Amino acid sequence: MTAATHSPLFPQVPETADAVLDGLDPEQRAVATALGGPVCVLAGAGTGKTRAITHRIAYGVRSGVFQPTSVLAVTFTNRAAGEMRGRLRQLGAAGVQARTFHSAALRQLQYFWPKAVGGELPRLAERKVQIVAEAAARCRIRLDRNELRDVTSEIEWSKVTQTVPEDYPAAIVKAGRDAPRDPAETAKIYGIYEQLKRERGVIDFEDVLLLTVAVLQDRQDIAETVRRQYQHFVVDEYQDVSPLQQRLLDLWLGDRDSLCVVGDASQTIYSFTGATPDHLLNFRSRHPRATVVRLVRDYRSTPQVVHLANGLLAQARGKAAEHRLELVSQREPGPEPAFAEYADESAEAEGVARRVRDLIASGVPASEIAVLYRINAQSEVYEQALADVGVPYQLRGAERFFERPEVREAQILLRGAARAGGGTDPQLAGAEDLPAQVRAVFSTRGWTADPPAGSGAVRDRWESLAALVRLAEDFAAARPGAGLADLVTELQERTEAQHAPTVEGVTLASLHAAKGLEWDAVFLVGLTEGMMPITYAKTDEQLEEERRLLYVGVTRARRHLTLSWALSRAPGGRPSRRPSRFLNGLRPGSPASGPGATGSSAARGHVSFGSGFGADPGDGGARPAAGPRGGAPSRARRPARCRVCGRTLTDAGEIKLLRCEDCPSDLDEGLHERLRDWRADQARRLGQPAFCVFTDKTLLAIAEAVPETEGELAAISGVGARKLGRFGADVLALCAGREPERREGLENSPEK
Repeated sequence: MTAATHSPLFPQVPETADAVLDGLDPEQRAVATALGGPVCVLAGAGTGKTRAITHRIAYGVRSGVFQPTSVLAVTFTNRAAGEMRGRLRQLGAAGVQARTFHSAALRQLQYFWPKAVGGELPRLAERKVQIVAEAAARCRIRLDRNELRDVTSEIEWSKVTQTVPEDYPAAIVKAGRDAPRDPAETAKIYGIYEQLKRERGVIDFEDVLLLTVAVLQDRQDIAETVRRQYQHFVVDEYQDVSPLQQRLLDLWLGDRDSLCVVGDASQTIYSFTGATPDHLLNFRSRHPRATVVRLVRDYRSTPQVVHLANGLLAQARGKAAEHRLELVSQREPGPEPAFAEYADESAEAEGVARRVRDLIASGVPASEIAVLYRINAQSEVYEQALADVGVPYQLRGAERFFERPEVREAQILLRGAARAGGGTDPQLAGAEDLPAQVRAVFSTRGWTADPPAGSGAVRDRWESLAALVRLAEDFAAARPGAGLADLVTELQERTEAQHAPTVEGVTLASLHAAKGLEWDAVFLVGLTEGMMPITYAKTDEQLEEERRLLYVGVTRARRHLTLSWALSRAPGGRPSRRPSRFLNGLRPGSPASGPGATGSSAARGHVSFGSGFGADPGDGGARPAAGPRGGAPSRARRPARCRVCGRTLTDAGEIKLLRCEDCPSDLDEGLHERLRDWRADQARRLGQPAFCVFTDKTLLAIAEAVPETEGELAAISGVGARKLGRFGADVLALCAGREPERREGLENSPEK
């Protein structure tokens, strides 16, 4: 028995409770029929966890065990909650509450606040970061945009871990958390931030949970009222629960155990926000009588993709890795995952765009293709590359579909046409069926069946309306005889559930934003050391979370999967980057495992493509030159010319870098970060400012040149014989990927 990968867009509501179970595999059926007591579902990627838990809720409702209004299903995103509500409606279980933790808490807080505290609930602050900036200013601390973001993240982490300002410095030490700045300063800003909120009578996102917890703890009568309302709980993505969310869940439950949780420790990728898989991994110890079901049948991905995903996790370490699930693909075989190396980032983006265009030409819908990257800043080059080849795209994380102005206007137009009636409205004359009527209504606002050229706002508007037309076509096919009024009702229900139709266009998204989604074809790009794992991931647990993040990316692909990297940042730059250590043992010719391994086919400039993607000489990937440390001779220094554009250099800083300030850098980001940490340590030991060790420009020049010998290091402006003798061994060790030897007595240096 197999589970369907996709259910029809408008399925018929099952006629009986038993019919709800049709199509479930044995493990999914075990979840759906386990209606009593605590239940823990360990569900691997693509194993149908949402299907299992929504059918469990629907089976409980349809069989009379659950009252719809007594069930609260919570998850972590509005999209996931909307999808759950849509599925429950299709299964005949309307009335069940499916919400995010924050949405459920806010609803309760708004209702009980007048009784518990009096007056109206304080308004939610629209921009937390603005209040953080004002708090820093009051502390006479200047923060740039990135520092402001870091401090805001630390405040959010403190609140979800229930850490007050004065306890923050000790808490981060206990948690092993890397502080982005002086903990005492952050604690001070945090304290003033809370004071400013009180002065202005506002609360933030985290306060919603904190205040709900406080009300339920302090007012037993209110807690009992909530518990009488909600008697059965389902928690999706349980590996992402924070200590604060777990505390709220415990208060909702009271002394009952009608709880079903579902999660996968191998998909824990939000620990920086306070999420922890410990609640999932320790569920059995807290609930000894719990029913535990493991879902490992992967209905999403081909055996080739699943094999790569399993191989990626096989190298993992730590507690989460000990509980990893070995997936078993249920799909027919497909093409092998492809590995592609490019000379620079622009070549990588252009190569990916061409392959996307070829996939679309072969019949893969644009909406079934995704390009996933580590950080949002990587999207711009892919936006441009896709636009250059005429491929539409959409950025994940933009406004919700039903909140787009053109979608709101479209619903108003459709409601007006439905009220007027098809037979009397002249704009519908000649439109025989429902899709034709919808197209006729939209044509009054200039919409045509043919898409506009190019991209941008005009194309985005067209794609939104085209998605509604396709929805009308599917609706008419599933509901013969349906009219405009029926479609308007369907759209209203979908708006309330945030159950959006598919927009045609390649998805561009960060790996974090891709969680919970899937596509026929996935391109994982920028997979170099310093980006994957990200340069600031230093502890073992941080590195393992980066591995899990890549695992999430791999498991988004159903059939086509391409993993790529670029050896330099800019065209003509030094090929100093290395493929991600996580690909060792997975890509052809690479060593079995271990960070920093060399000698793979990719490191030698070889490009390996899996079946289904022929090597394209135009991709700019193959480089016959030596590897990243190919022993190139020292650069000529007289006259000094920009190594990127060739212009003669006169500025001292530009001469030091051997490039114009505005020209692209081929910086080894990981090395630059290590050099900065080393310099800070040396400056602290010497009791001198950091620039006395090396200036920022010299440090940047070293990270771009990556010298291998003392001669190459000495040739960099700003090093000199004295600093070469003093710091040369350390710098060359860092450039070679080694840790410098610890030398005693530096504090007693005569130059201190």
